[in-house]
Amino acid sequence: MRKIVFVVFIISLSVSVFSQPKPEHNLQFNALAKRWDEAIPLGNGWLGALIWQKDTKLRMSLDRVDLWDDRPMPEIDKLKFSWVKEKVRLNQYDSVQKIGDEPYEKFAAPTKIPATAIEINIASFGKIRSAYLDIKTAIATIQWESGAEMETYVSAVSNNGIFILRNAPSDLDIDLIPPSYNSGNKGLNGSSVEGQGLERLGYKKGSLIKNKVALQYFQPCYGTMAYVVTVNLVYLKNEIRGNWSVTNTDTKKLTAQAESFDTTKAAHIKWWSDYWSRSSVSLPDTILEKQYYLDMYKFGCVARSNTPPISLQAIWTADNGNLPPWKGDFHHDLNTQLSYWPGYTGNHLDLTASFTNWLWKIKEENKRWTKHYFGVDGLNVPGVTTISGKAMGGWIQYSMSPTAVAWLAQHFYWQWQYSRDEKFLKEKCGPYLKDAEIYIAKMMTQDNTAGKLTSKMALSSSPEFNDNSINAWFNNFTNFDLALVKSLYSEKEKISLTVKDKGELLWSFKKAALPGFDTNQTGLTISKGQNLDASHRHHSHLMAIYPLQLLNVDDSAQKNIIDRSLRRLEQKGTRQWCGYSFSWAACIYARAKEADSAVSMLRKFATNFCSINSFHLNGDQKGGQYSDFTYRPFTLEGNFAFAQGIHELLLQSSNGYIEVFPAVPSSWKDVSFTTLRTEGAFLVSAKKESGLVTEVKITAEQGGLMELKLPFKTWFIEGAKPANITTEKGIVTATLRKGQTVVFKNGYE
Repeated sequence: MRKIVFVVFIISLSVSVFSQPKPEHNLQFNALAKRWDEAIPLGNGWLGALIWQKDTKLRMSLDRVDLWDDRPMPEIDKLKFSWVKEKVRLNQYDSVQKIGDEPYEKFAAPTKIPATAIEINIASFGKIRSAYLDIKTAIATIQWESGAEMETYVSAVSNNGIFILRNAPSDLDIDLIPPSYNSGNKGLNGSSVEGQGLERLGYKKGSLIKNKVALQYFQPCYGTMAYVVTVNLVYLKNEIRGNWSVTNTDTKKLTAQAESFDTTKAAHIKWWSDYWSRSSVSLPDTILEKQYYLDMYKFGCVARSNTPPISLQAIWTADNGNLPPWKGDFHHDLNTQLSYWPGYTGNHLDLTASFTNWLWKIKEENKRWTKHYFGVDGLNVPGVTTISGKAMGGWIQYSMSPTAVAWLAQHFYWQWQYSRDEKFLKEKCGPYLKDAEIYIAKMMTQDNTAGKLTSKMALSSSPEFNDNSINAWFNNFTNFDLALVKSLYSEKEKISLTVKDKGELLWSFKKAALPGFDTNQTGLTISKGQNLDASHRHHSHLMAIYPLQLLNVDDSAQKNIIDRSLRRLEQKGTRQWCGYSFSWAACIYARAKEADSAVSMLRKFATNFCSINSFHLNGDQKGGQYSDFTYRPFTLEGNFAFAQGIHELLLQSSNGYIEVFPAVPSSWKDVSFTTLRTEGAFLVSAKKESGLVTEVKITAEQGGLMELKLPFKTWFIEGAKPANITTEKGIVTATLRKGQTVVFKNGYE
């Protein structure tokens, strides 16, 4: 027994030491990238930078999250849902597309906009020896064979970017290069995917002031909005230090903070050290482990509790003279939702709070729009919005979806469920879901044709099935819309039981009035009479499996539906999938406990759909090996869904109990994770060694009932036992005090 304990101790020590980001997880190149979407990324939620090379210049593309041209989308307020319904009934949909869809492509704004770029002439530096990003500290270092060196980062704790040039000429040419708002090219070509020219925004020419120690660029934009980019330079012996900032003059906040370089760097490294200490994973698959850490690095770069949410490109707006892909907007038909998936299990609730904080902030604008467009009280959110929550249109089946709020409400539910913050529950989560249900209830019609009173919606859709044609509307509930409504009712029912509000228990009745999911031999259909009949990028019809988790493989009947649905998905193939389709599919397979398929999806994403810097490029970058989409518009949701796919392999908790390694392939003999978070606010660490789970450690952040599906045949508890511990059907149940930790050990029998 002593020998076994000694071996376990040594292995445990090695896992503890090496589970954080390792050097092999970093980005390392022998040259700077020649494209912006292959650049070294840096960021702090508010500010972002991309480090690459353009011609003979080292280029730092600067960005700020709230640089938005937020002008109203022309004609969007002419749309009314009642009119859309009538036009669908009359089969006269061209007039709807003209007002609802075409302006998104026709008009340049509203849109996210870039800031500017710092360029440094490195022609005399010679050949680059190394371009390196240390994700543990979020500091990039570029070294030249001549001895010149550049160190740069975006401060995690103040709104500054820092760069330090060593062994460089004191007369080095450092310049600010404005975006091409006034290049003379009208930029009328291209679609919202490629990005149309910045000239189309019609901005006045900006002004640039430059001297030896400072550069400043002022750019007037639409209305009162303008921004200022400032670079301050300090010249020391063999060293040039630069400090840059971007200020949105419309918000008049978050200007640069004057701090010493050394103080800023120490605080910056401390922030990232704390970030990485929140959780870790150790995987036997080096490709997946590296992609995971790079994606969690990006999550730390783009999210803060007080920032706008993660948009399509967040703080890394395209630097190619064009608008960003899909205008860099907020797509709520999957993009924003998927982007926050890894924050909950990854134990970063301070960062996921940015999403719910922003949704709460724009709630009144969304309620106004709900009343205007749908003609009812309550709360819905446009499926595509500006930074202020205003509708942008474009494929209105989804950009003005009747159920968008229900998917967004899940993030309020998760923020409460993973934190068990009672204040948040009472002040934000409960009220948000209640406003959403008021709206949903008013949108329902009653159907008694089958002899049973059931609820339905007048029009339903399933992103992005049939794109923006009239055939994208269904008269019957799609499984997408139905799953979202069922999820909203289930979440509100659980909240009502938690706060013991008997007046709210009518949620059970409302949920019961909903029809069952439409299924047949193909599993979950798109809608009644419409199977998944071709490869499709958006797994909207499978929402009930993941992320809503309304179907459970522990139930034999539900497992049968899940199995048939996945076999149909495989039958139709991946030719029309984008990168995010693979990472989302990995989460679905993990929930189905099909581990090998989940890992296969993750590997395909990491190897074929990412840039050399790990950015998700949507298209298959190996010539169409798995998908006919071979383009390269950068968006972030695929990266963050990938990270959640890793979490789903290692830990699940939505079935009412904690399960460790629920979808780990049998070939993964040695795998571990530390302090991942579950529903109920439990922090879990676990190890699997030589094919056996050896230890599960659980800490109750808030206290309460804990249930664990036992991963070993015999076991014992190390240290003090918790109160009221019982075991039944392989589930151990215990009541834990706030802050209490319990360690379950394998008995090796």
